[in-house]
Amino acid sequence: MLRIIPAIAAASLSLSITAPAHAADHITIGTVHSQGGATVFVADAKGYFKAEGLEVKLHFFDSAAPIAVAAASGDIDFASTALTAAFVNLAAKGTLRVIASGGWERPGFQTIGFLVSNQAYAGGLHSFKDMKGRSAGITQRGTPLEYDLARVLKKYGIGLKDIKIVPLQSNQNVASALKGGEVDVGVQTVANIQPLVARGDAKLLGWFADEVGSGQSTVTFTTGQMAKDHPDTVRRFLRAFAKASATWDSAFLDAKGERKDQANAAEMVGIVAKYLSEKPEVVARGIGYFDPENRIVVSDMQDVLDWYRANGMTKTDIKADQLIDKRFAKLVK
Repeated sequence: MLRIIPAIAAASLSLSITAPAHAADHITIGTVHSQGGATVFVADAKGYFKAEGLEVKLHFFDSAAPIAVAAASGDIDFASTALTAAFVNLAAKGTLRVIASGGWERPGFQTIGFLVSNQAYAGGLHSFKDMKGRSAGITQRGTPLEYDLARVLKKYGIGLKDIKIVPLQSNQNVASALKGGEVDVGVQTVANIQPLVARGDAKLLGWFADEVGSGQSTVTFTTGQMAKDHPDTVRRFLRAFAKASATWDSAFLDAKGERKDQANAAEMVGIVAKYLSEKPEVVARGIGYFDPENRIVVSDMQDVLDWYRANGMTKTDIKADQLIDKRFAKLVK
């Protein structure tokens, strides 16, 4: 069970308080318009970035794949999102560097989920074992949405070749296709799932973590240039980011590390609701998990990399260690 210890929390607070006073450094952070950006929102709203001398601009994206391209072109400085094939192909050249984890899959929490259209449900699609011969909408090929779908289907003896994958480019397009019955199943993040279910536009088929179990689901990265030329900025970003993750963690886990809302849970939900322009009661229906130290599970990263390579989505065999900047990252082997 991953928990932050008081000494670490105290050290993080001390570093923030004693950060040298100077003109704020301006950074741009990219994230999908989803709960995957929760800790970035918390760090911004609670002033953790400001305390580290960072002036932050948030750049929202409709899906994960374009974020890597934006970072490589210099449009953003940092990002926390899914590990896509597009990211891997760029990072292999040293253009991008992984510096921390982001969200995790963990039973009792909700990150990646599966929706079934009302039309498909009426036609008998009530569980994953009913998916053979059906269609599934995702944002893009070569993303963890496709990887997660493949893992769940494998559990039920179904291969990706047994279904039709429909890349729709954005979460909004996936939602529209589900509502209209143009696809049978949609794979989305929790922030996109709950509004659809609340409106009755689709039904929840299940959560990835409940089907497959715990594991790291996203990464946090910076540009190769930022890591090389501004390591102090990277470290200050990570201090604020880790403090926000610890704040989030404390809001939704009890002393034993079990899922239970704490006194500051409503505040965290309210922050995410504000940044996503969503109702707090909708956000509260699906809470994601973040490691309080933003540690990277190297083996989880490698599993995704190997799957992309085996399915022809990346160009060469790549080791996770090649993509991680160990000057900044905390690792879980």
